[in-house]
Amino acid sequence: MTPSSPGSQSSISLGPAFPADRTAVLTGVGSVNGIGRHTAHRLARTGWNLGLIARRTEEAQELVAEITEEYGVAALGMGVDVTRSAEIAEAAAAFEAGLPQIVALANFAGVSSSTTYFEITDEEWARVMTNNLTSTHLVTQAFGRIMANNGLGRIIGLSSVTAQKGGGTFSKTAYAAAKAGIVGLMRGVALELGPYGVTANSVSPGPVDTDIMGGPLDDERREAMGAATALGRISVPEDVSATVEFLISEGAGHITGQTLSINGGLYFH
Repeated sequence: MTPSSPGSQSSISLGPAFPADRTAVLTGVGSVNGIGRHTAHRLARTGWNLGLIARRTEEAQELVAEITEEYGVAALGMGVDVTRSAEIAEAAAAFEAGLPQIVALANFAGVSSSTTYFEITDEEWARVMTNNLTSTHLVTQAFGRIMANNGLGRIIGLSSVTAQKGGGTFSKTAYAAAKAGIVGLMRGVALELGPYGVTANSVSPGPVDTDIMGGPLDDERREAMGAATALGRISVPEDVSATVEFLISEGAGHITGQTLSINGGLYFH
């Protein structure tokens, strides 16, 4: 279904107010130390209901139990392959039917790759692109349609400083290309869905102290990476979740098509 055409406005409007009972959908919530799980807890603390997507159902359900017990908000969790549109459509239908109005989506699902450019195979290239860029497109399309039909929405794509620098401390060219694609995707979505009251932005973290850096960081590696930043430390998941919380808030309704860097001064642009 295609959203109905936006109506003309005869006067300036600040956009529709958020419903008191609202839902945010998060992908990539499976990792205990990941950005997705930290964001789920942060949003639940401030009253957001949650639709939670992980690779495995048990991971999503475990987080649902944590969230509902600790914060008393509504939450549903599903195990979804975010590279398969049929599974995403099933989750979108379940969340729309079982939760309050879906107002926000944050795409955290993705994979890293340390394979160098001359060594990368067709299969590895496809894996990185599909699990980062294509998955973000498929999830955004499904839930963006719901938000556009409601005339209100906030969408976040997870890029990376690697996209800006062309490479990072762990991931290489394929990852950089996929994460750069997410920036372009969010800008296109911002243009096309803006008339329906939906914003779309990217967040671009530098190194974050999670397992995606090739496993847990030891103190020596953490300190070495932090020394390269202006603030003397690498990011933690809470740095990213706080930024996401702002970008999906009611007050961020005139911010769209932007990429917000969260890297402690590792890279200026």
